[in-house]
Amino acid sequence: MTELAAQKGDAPLRSGGAGVFWRFWTASTASQVGSAVTSVALPLVAVKTLDASNFQVSLITAASYAAWLLIGLPAGVIVQRLPLRGSQVAMDLIRAAAMLSIPLAAVLGVLTLAQVVLVALVVGLANVVFDVGNSSFLPSIVSKEELTSRNSLTSASSAATDLGGPSLGGFLVQFLGAAASLIVDAISYLVSAVLLWTLPRPTPAPPTRHGTSFVALIRDGVRYVVRHRVMAPCVAVATLINFVAGAQMALTPVFLLRTLDAPPVVFGALMASGGVGSLVGAALTPRISKRVGSARAIVLATLVSAGSTALIPLAGHGWLTVLFALGNAGFTAGVVVFSILTRTHRQTVSPPDLLPRVMATVRFISWGVIPFGALAAGLAATAVGPRGAFWLTCLVIALAPMILLLSRVRRIRDLMTEGR
Repeated sequence: MTELAAQKGDAPLRSGGAGVFWRFWTASTASQVGSAVTSVALPLVAVKTLDASNFQVSLITAASYAAWLLIGLPAGVIVQRLPLRGSQVAMDLIRAAAMLSIPLAAVLGVLTLAQVVLVALVVGLANVVFDVGNSSFLPSIVSKEELTSRNSLTSASSAATDLGGPSLGGFLVQFLGAAASLIVDAISYLVSAVLLWTLPRPTPAPPTRHGTSFVALIRDGVRYVVRHRVMAPCVAVATLINFVAGAQMALTPVFLLRTLDAPPVVFGALMASGGVGSLVGAALTPRISKRVGSARAIVLATLVSAGSTALIPLAGHGWLTVLFALGNAGFTAGVVVFSILTRTHRQTVSPPDLLPRVMATVRFISWGVIPFGALAAGLAATAVGPRGAFWLTCLVIALAPMILLLSRVRRIRDLMTEGR
């Protein structure tokens, strides 16, 4: 469903008022809890159960985000043409079934690395459609004035699940095993599906002027993003950040479990440090934006992320693991501030009928590099070790603030003052 549909009579959605938003928020949060558990359990399935190599672990991260390369651009058109409620419920059911296949295969003694990678890919494909739908849904039920606060709220709830989910995942893996703990994720998707099914059925979107031409619809979204003098550099920075994030997701399990010899419970706790950073970043974003301006805030956020990343490869055994937690939290806090403000900018300035395609284009470009970041990290870790590979990520993320300072963003205070 598009914003245009909401403006032209999406009465069933709007009639639910705040209740619709809170059911939407609860469904998303339930799904995020399970996904946070999976962020710990799935790599541990590879490392502990299947004794995967550094590069093989990176394949799981790459598969999880390769979906953005495969269907990232068409996802905007898909979301625009399919019933929002039905497609989101379907994506939840697909993810639940895929996750349940791993513990089932483990019980039968037939689990392989290929299956784990395939499950990561299937879940990733479902995530693409689901996430684009969520990003397009929110502006249809809240006013533009509320977008920053609502985006901060959804990011804060995501941060809370990032904080508690990995710790819960580490606990479940420690006592149930990595494969069995994925049942929690499957249940969370089922809970989300039930909640989403209770939402009012939205009014179908009106036909677009391009009829059935996917190519023309996709091209309009891409053209708008790449020609926008503020959105384009922000997408470039988001792409750089996500390349580094992909590398970190691939490196963290082998770095903590093999280089630092962290047990599963400690591993989960250290992973949860990202949730602390996300929670802090989400809570501070409205205040920082109001105080210094959203454009200046995103520059500051990239500086914080770049500086914090340098703490990660300094981590060691014992109390030195705190450096990993601090670096991970600082990197994530900066990323969350940047993400909230740039997402709000896109949702605010994009033409309503283009919004799903704009969101899909941005995700395709910026999230599409995550698999490459993961694979590059796997190759780097094989050549110079996980610690050396982390040092290389520090060099890459240092480019993020430079891109903003060389763009139009440096000359403005607030992103919202810039239209096209």
